[in-house]
Amino acid sequence: MANKQDLVAIIAETGDLPKAKAGEVLDAVFEAITKSLKKKQDVRLVGFGTFSTSKRKAGKGRNPRTGEEIKIPATTTVRFKAGKGLKDAVN
Repeated sequence: MANKQDLVAIIAETGDLPKAKAGEVLDAVFEAITKSLKKKQDVRLVGFGTFSTSKRKAGKGRNPRTGEEIKIPATTTVRFKAGKGLKDAVN
């Protein structure tokens, strides 16, 4: 499993950058994706995939411990659909 520090190390090595600069680059990418999604804009990375938002309706659920019915509020969720390039690379 790769974590953020692993990604920073790969970016630093591949881009011949200091790790601090590579960390700033990765943070900037995450921030740009987040800002676009907050504006309800899709983020399409050709060959990699698409990040998008989706509305989830309000509903009712049950507390498994007490059986009491609870209201589940409507939320906005983030979806990711892998692109062909990523699917082909994994398979």
